[in-house]
Amino acid sequence: MTTTDPQLSHLDAQGHARMIDVTAKAVTAREATARGRVVLRPETLALIVEDRMPKGDVLAVARVAGIMAAKRTPDLIPLCHPLPLSGVELELVPDHAASSIEITATVRTTSQTGVEMEALTAVSVAALTVYDMCKAAERTIRIEAIRLVTKSGGKSGDFTAD
Repeated sequence: MTTTDPQLSHLDAQGHARMIDVTAKAVTAREATARGRVVLRPETLALIVEDRMPKGDVLAVARVAGIMAAKRTPDLIPLCHPLPLSGVELELVPDHAASSIEITATVRTTSQTGVEMEALTAVSVAALTVYDMCKAAERTIRIEAIRLVTKSGGKSGDFTAD
């Protein structure tokens, strides 16, 4: 496969995967926020909120897992650049009306490329951690709606999802 499409920047002229060269890009402050949701039965959510899950404090462990995942994103996503993260914030908020936990990750850096993948990875791993810690109590847990909601900085400018 050969491509010369500049939109496929992770492929070289021969169609081989490559890491994008960001040498010429300006170092700017960048931030990305991602969100997702873990849907559980009300009984399972109550166990989490009341800190009665046998494996421990689900929200605290998932928060740390998400932060650690953001820092390890280039180890998980093959063509991501290793970035000096200046901040990672994770919020896990129980929503009793929807019987879910809403997860939001915001990641910041001052670098030549953005942190969207780090924010998405943080949410994903936090959600997987909730699943892992609760699967003995419930097998019908669903992880949903993981998406980028905002990003700022860099050549492409700001983005806010609908």
